[in-house]
Amino acid sequence: MPAIFSGIDAILFDMDGVLCDSEAFIAGAAAQMLAETYGITPAHKDFAPFIGTGEDRFISGTAAAFGVTVTLPRDKERTYAIYLELIKGRLQPLPGVHGFIRRAQERGLRLAVASSADEIKVHANLREIGLPISTFGAVVCAKDVVHKKPAPDVFLAAAQRLGVDPRRALVIEDAVTGIQAATAAGCPSLGITSTFSAAELAAAGARLTAADLTAFNF
Repeated sequence: MPAIFSGIDAILFDMDGVLCDSEAFIAGAAAQMLAETYGITPAHKDFAPFIGTGEDRFISGTAAAFGVTVTLPRDKERTYAIYLELIKGRLQPLPGVHGFIRRAQERGLRLAVASSADEIKVHANLREIGLPISTFGAVVCAKDVVHKKPAPDVFLAAAQRLGVDPRRALVIEDAVTGIQAATAAGCPSLGITSTFSAAELAAAGARLTAADLTAFNF
C-alpha cells in the first residue's frame, strides 16, 4: 500500500477530473450559452484558468476575458440546461474509479465528495457515472461553503461531516486550486494529472501524483 494511505480514515474526492471528466462538457455548454446570449465564441482553453473555482467563476471569468459581464444566475441556469443534455449517455467514470471506491469501502474508509460545483451538476454527474449519492457519507458542494477553492472550506466541511480529523482525510484532486485548498485544510493530497501536470500539482502541495486511480490497488 502506498505510504500516502497510511493513517488515513477517510478519502475526500473532488469530482471533475477525479471521478469523471466533465470539463469538456461544461465548457461546451458554457461556450454555447455565451455564443447564443452574447455572441462570443470562447475556446476550451479559455476556460482553463477557472477550472476548479465553481461554475459562477468558470462562466463569468471566461466571459470577462472577452469584455462581457454575464447575468447570474440566469446564464448559469441556461448553461446547466445545455449541460444536462450534453452528458446524457456520454459522461463516463474515469479509469479505476469504481474499483478504487470498492476497495476503499472494503477497508472501512469513510468517503465524501467535496466539489466546488453546484449541487445540480454534482448529482447529475454521479448519477450518470453510476455512483449513487448513498456511496458517500457526505457530499459537499458550492452551496455548502462561503469560500470556494483554493480556500480550505469545502474539505474542512467534508471532514467535519464525516467526523474525521482533516489531517487523516486524504484529498484526491486534479486542480491546482484544489490541491492548494487541501494543503490549507491540513489534508494530505493525491494529485490526478487529468487536467494539470504532475509538476504543477506537486508545486501546489500534492504529496503524490498519478495519471488515474488504476495506479492504486490497496
